[in-house]
Amino acid sequence: METPAPGGRSPVGLAARAILARLDPLAPLRQRFQRWWQARLPLCDTLLLTQRNVYILPTGAGWMLALTLSLLLVASINFQLNLGYLFTFLLAGSAVAGMYVCHANLRGIILHLKAPEAHFLGSSSTIEVQLSSARSSPRHGIALCVHGAHRADLHWAWTDVPAQGQARVQVSFRPTHRGLHRLPPLMAETRFPFGSFRVWAYWRPAAQVLVYPAPEMPAPPLPPGEPRADGNAPAQGVGEFDGVRAYRRGDALKLVVWKKAARTLASGSDELVSRDAQQAQRHVLWLDPARAALPDPEARIARLTAWVLQADRLGLSYGLRLPGVEIAPDAGAAHRRRCLEALALC
Repeated sequence: METPAPGGRSPVGLAARAILARLDPLAPLRQRFQRWWQARLPLCDTLLLTQRNVYILPTGAGWMLALTLSLLLVASINFQLNLGYLFTFLLAGSAVAGMYVCHANLRGIILHLKAPEAHFLGSSSTIEVQLSSARSSPRHGIALCVHGAHRADLHWAWTDVPAQGQARVQVSFRPTHRGLHRLPPLMAETRFPFGSFRVWAYWRPAAQVLVYPAPEMPAPPLPPGEPRADGNAPAQGVGEFDGVRAYRRGDALKLVVWKKAARTLASGSDELVSRDAQQAQRHVLWLDPARAALPDPEARIARLTAWVLQADRLGLSYGLRLPGVEIAPDAGAAHRRRCLEALALC
């Protein structure tokens, strides 16, 4: 049985559309035009929509309405129908009024971006946008999405903006590799009130998002600690550094570090650590690509990321060595963030 893809589209349909897109002779020209057009847009995290950056065109229903009005007008002229004239011009006036209302529904809105938080590769980055309106009447049917190559792939987030109020919407995108990424262009759109016209605007945010490497799953055991400069005792196994080591069967309960145990149990893990008075402050945990022992550079980065998260979860002090970067041993959320940033940008 065929498994449907996200959004209700089957993998076969997605593959067929991708093949047709590659065979489209106008696709390269269309992509070049989009790159040229987006390069003309300024980078900003707050955008006021005015008549200079808001565009309008009829939808498919709008073109059908225009064709229907043309047929009604021709029939009214041919048969001299006064009621036909009245009905035709009434519909045409309603369409013109709808065009003005549709354009004014988006014009005047202020878009403000809240910079997204750093996240791990493989998860979606959420972009939160605040829509503000100073108009005394509400605005209905405002949609935002990440601008993509195919309109069928766009995922819209809809909202109504209250009179002289604010509304928030969230859209997401999924980066394909680690590192520092500029946010993709966003598109705001409305078709209120009749759906016969489409009004839209493009926006290029200036904010960037940091994507951490995806950690290796399952996480491998931590490497053994290295003797400190003033210590000469050999390492006794995995995790024996900074006065703590992995829990061993038979350890006295008073040696268990219960604060760290509570944090690990709360995170769903059953890892325990015990105090090691003999090895306290004699060894230090250093994480570097050479200890990962993997041929692929990205696999080594993934293993180092898993080690950083594991050491932080256990409350251990650890350092990180990367080409051109060395972060001294430390512990805590700020140290974990520094290490993950270094791994993302190396």
